[in-house]
Amino acid sequence: MESAINALEAHGLDLCPDHGLTGFKRYVALAVVARNVHRLGAILLAAEVEQERRRQRRAA
Repeated sequence: MESAINALEAHGLDLCPDHGLTGFKRYVALAVVARNVHRLGAILLAAEVEQERRRQRRAA
């Protein structure tokens, strides 16, 4: 959990500019979506790198 919080803070989500409970909930929801998109991108990139490695092994 600590690493997830740190990742959000590192990407500019360390301050909540919204006011009130509704704004806070919206901000947290957007932060979760942003983190998930960031993580999915990393997973897709890793898969692409692995595919390229496999292609290079077959070609050699």
